[in-house]
Amino acid sequence: MLVPFLIMLREGIEAALIVGIIASYLKQTGRGQWMPAVWIGVFLAAALALLVGGGLELMSAEFPQKQQELFEGVVGLVAVGILSSMVFWMRKVARSIKHALHESLDQALAGSRHQVTALIAMVFFAVAREGLETVFFLLAVFQQSQGPGAPIGALLGLVAAIIIGVLIYRGSLRLNLGAFLRWTGLFILLVAAGILANSVQALHEAGIWNHWQTVLFDFSASLPVDGPLGSVLAGMFGYQDAPTLSTLGAYGLYLAVTLVVFFLPAGSAAKAPAPTSSVSSQ
Repeated sequence: MLVPFLIMLREGIEAALIVGIIASYLKQTGRGQWMPAVWIGVFLAAALALLVGGGLELMSAEFPQKQQELFEGVVGLVAVGILSSMVFWMRKVARSIKHALHESLDQALAGSRHQVTALIAMVFFAVAREGLETVFFLLAVFQQSQGPGAPIGALLGLVAAIIIGVLIYRGSLRLNLGAFLRWTGLFILLVAAGILANSVQALHEAGIWNHWQTVLFDFSASLPVDGPLGSVLAGMFGYQDAPTLSTLGAYGLYLAVTLVVFFLPAGSAAKAPAPTSSVSSQ
């Protein structure tokens, strides 16, 4: 439950910040009449994410066992790629995203024709990226989790993100965006490593990857994956009680590369003070 909660919270807050920055800028510049177009873009982006997620889930339900394993492995690999790029992209642009959105808004509303369409498209693409990232991650988590815990966690994360987004927009809450992205980004990389290891295992069960299948150790007697602690570790970090050289190698190599890059200074921006999100007038 914790993993989908935190991911949905992070993605939801990012989407809320985008919408809040847009709404605040329109209000500041006396263009509040364009807000209905903003909400249309938001709702279209949410509808796309729901359609993609529902469609992929329905497709996977019709697959035979081996094809389901293949689908799980592919979705997991896509989710790892999206999660990794999301962490590093947001780390890079967090300090400039407000200015970039302002420029995009000005460009969308600069023309004398098709302004509504341009604004809807601008908001749609800004929010849809967050939605599709979330869809692939949740698909990977739901496939590797049992019971209602994961969906409930995702729903609670979405509700919390909406509440926090509203409080930020009204100016009653200030969020240290730099610290929030840094710590949730680190957690996401740990989760992504587990998804990658499980995806490699799924590809093996699908008959696609059959190399380096030597079991390195077996903790099934002392810390079984279906036990209370083992299931929590499996749900959060992809724990396996009898990992192979292939799965543990993928886990370790991924973390070795991504954590080194994550903790490297982000250029000259690393010397700047951590940003505090604020979408209200300053």
